[in-house]
Amino acid sequence: MNKKWVKLSALAFAAWYVITRPVGAADAVSSAAGGLGNAAESVSTFFGAIL
Repeated sequence: MNKKWVKLSALAFAAWYVITRPVGAADAVSSAAGGLGNAAESVSTFFGAIL
């Protein structure tokens, strides 16, 4: 039951953030995507060094 409320609260907060600060939300998504790209590149470099 509590997990449902946590998910709903997180979704409501995300919607509120996008509505009130769309530029900040876009920057956050862009930053997260860049971080995931850097992580994937690091893992690729790691496995390339092993092989």
